[in-house]
Amino acid sequence: MAVVGDRWSILILREAYYGTRRFDEFEYYIGVAPNILSNRLKRFVDAGIMKRVPLPEHSSRYDYVLTDKGRDFFPAYLALKKWGDDWLAEPAGPQVVFREVEAGRAIEYPKLLTSGGKPLRLEDVEAVAGSGAVAFNRKRFGARSDTAPAPRSRGSRQGRK
Repeated sequence: MAVVGDRWSILILREAYYGTRRFDEFEYYIGVAPNILSNRLKRFVDAGIMKRVPLPEHSSRYDYVLTDKGRDFFPAYLALKKWGDDWLAEPAGPQVVFREVEAGRAIEYPKLLTSGGKPLRLEDVEAVAGSGAVAFNRKRFGARSDTAPAPRSRGSRQGRK
């Protein structure tokens, strides 16, 4: 949440998924103050979500390009967008729709299903301590633990999550 959990960060990612790459374009499309935008882009670069790519025609200007880590957040962004489209869009529908390039059709959001193939409900889910849980979460969620080991990331994970 420290990296993507605020309004400006989500809007910057939205614009990156729309194809925006330049500082002035992010600033224009989002309407964010330059100091806030600079801070968030630096945070994304430091977190490995974006990288700065020097522009050949301007030695002091950069494109901000999504890394694999930033591209991997796209399904999470789509889930947030779907919720907004379902609950907050005007009656005419969403303002922006993502289409599959090859088929030319709107992206269909997959339904989350239980192992039995039924629609997944909040009541069907429990939170358990994962293999990387800190002591706080092991105590909070009891002795039970996740049966599947979590994939290891390159970055360290510390604190309460």
